Amino acid sequence: MPCTVITEAMDDSPFTLKHAHIWFLSAMGIFLDGFDLFVMSIALPLIIVQFSATPLEQGIVGAAAVVGAIFGALIGGRLCDRFGRKKVFLFDLLVFIIFAVLSFFAWNIESLILFRFLLGVGIGADYPVCASYVSEFMPKRIRGRMLIAAFSFQAVGIFAAAGIGLFILAMHPSESAWRWMLVAGAAPAIVILLLRRGIPESARWHIQRREWKLAMGVVRYLIPDFTMTKPINPAVEEVVQIKPEKVPVWHSYLSSYAELFSKKNLRRTILITVPWFFMDFAFYGVGIFTPILITAMIGTQGTGLNFIAQDFYSTQYTVLLDIFLVIGFVLNILFIERIGRIRLQLAGFIGMAAGMFILAASQSGSQTIIALAFVGFGLFNLLQNFGPNATTFLLPAELFSTRLRATAHGFAAGLAKVGAACGIIFVPLMTASYGVRYTVIFMGVICIVAFAVTWLTRIDMTGRSLEEIEDTG
Repeated sequence: MPCTVITEAMDDSPFTLKHAHIWFLSAMGIFLDGFDLFVMSIALPLIIVQFSATPLEQGIVGAAAVVGAIFGALIGGRLCDRFGRKKVFLFDLLVFIIFAVLSFFAWNIESLILFRFLLGVGIGADYPVCASYVSEFMPKRIRGRMLIAAFSFQAVGIFAAAGIGLFILAMHPSESAWRWMLVAGAAPAIVILLLRRGIPESARWHIQRREWKLAMGVVRYLIPDFTMTKPINPAVEEVVQIKPEKVPVWHSYLSSYAELFSKKNLRRTILITVPWFFMDFAFYGVGIFTPILITAMIGTQGTGLNFIAQDFYSTQYTVLLDIFLVIGFVLNILFIERIGRIRLQLAGFIGMAAGMFILAASQSGSQTIIALAFVGFGLFNLLQNFGPNATTFLLPAELFSTRLRATAHGFAAGLAKVGAACGIIFVPLMTASYGVRYTVIFMGVICIVAFAVTWLTRIDMTGRSLEEIEDTG
């Protein structure tokens, strides 16, 4: 079969510079997500002061981009399967750039919420297309690691945002500094958009449309000397001569969301959605308010610092803690194939819960045991990236076929962003009503629930092909 020849060529190909180029441009979409998340956590205290935001408004501003990402992931996944990966790959960045610039000019909190929401649509759409590109282009032997490595750019984006945010605060110590922080992501996004124009469409997407010549052209783009060096050359040459079959209308072979809930796929759908929902509830809820939580716990208000100095001070602590995010991703890349996806996800959720309970224990009356708080935050950051923050992104791409992959990943990412939005809105309201201690205890309980769901629906793809699990449902 022509498709077998082409997919085997993709699966067994050597890793080339063109593979690296495609992987890097995919990963940079995740970079922008991490950048935007963390730069908002630095900008938010300034926005609160400038617009005199209530706790509810704080949550809505923080969650606006995440809510937009819900729609972006859901719509982007469907468009990705219908019109191809590359069109969405370019359009989502254009949306991000336009609304990052407009956020700079926001004149009140309502306009800022609107622009952040629409910017989030672009961020969300990049999740399924990034996962699809990496999963469909990378050689089989390194596919899992490359997916995790791409997602690890979220931590790279966090660190870039920290550096830029601190630099802006130092150079422009004003409550309006948040404007420069929110527009800063447009610069790398423009560069990424220009570079993405030169990459090809997915060969596997062409195969789904029975466009054999186009699919073969992608193989030759990736491995120019393939037909001269592989013993399968005659078969490959035959593929180029095959007349493409008549392509049916798109909806006759495009998957529907209903298929995700079929008897065959229901268990997989629960596994890729519910734990990711709880993961993002905790990750975004804690992550975007980390500087504010640190300020509330350590009590920088009593040091005589003004609100800008407090933001700078708490951000420095947050940057130190976020080193554990990078370490977690590095450990995941090293051990993902040895330990397995599900075991890492289970261990990660338990570690995250432990981190939150340790953080709660650091609250002694009105005082904070700083060393214990540091251990709690650090353990939470380390274990989330060692486990579920990475594996929840990986599993949808591995558990579903090309025809359903972007739709499944978009659905899972969209539901995860619902969890993120709930977490972001929840934290300031919960903290204002019950304090930091009970807020982080609740986050620990959320992680335990995610552990239980993962355990009950577990399907481990480590060392297995999709065909090998088809009978498991």
